[in-house]
Amino acid sequence: MFRRTFWFSTGVAAGVWATTKVNRKLKQLTPENLAVGAANKALEAGHRIKDRAVGFALDVRDNMARREEELGEALGINAAPELPAPRRYAAIENRNNPKYVDGSTYQTYSNNSYNSYNRNEDH
Repeated sequence: MFRRTFWFSTGVAAGVWATTKVNRKLKQLTPENLAVGAANKALEAGHRIKDRAVGFALDVRDNMARREEELGEALGINAAPELPAPRRYAAIENRNNPKYVDGSTYQTYSNNSYNSYNRNEDH
């Protein structure tokens, strides 16, 4: 009698275990869960690729700077060049122009040549 009870309970336990295992697998294989899993894997792969690309770019930048220093030392061009002094140009006035004849450099507003920027004046 105990033998039959033992094997019966063992069979029930195995059936419950197998049923829950199959139900979990079926839930994992639904289209929604497959899409979520694929999206998570794609994000992880994207982060790995980005991290590798950033690391590669930083390595390239470091090696480029080191190589530029080596080339500068080999060619003797590491010294900072002196910049030339800024140039200043003298203002040139046209002395033959009638508005500069009296020595002033600004145009005088006479004979109604003054144009105001008041737009309400014309209305």
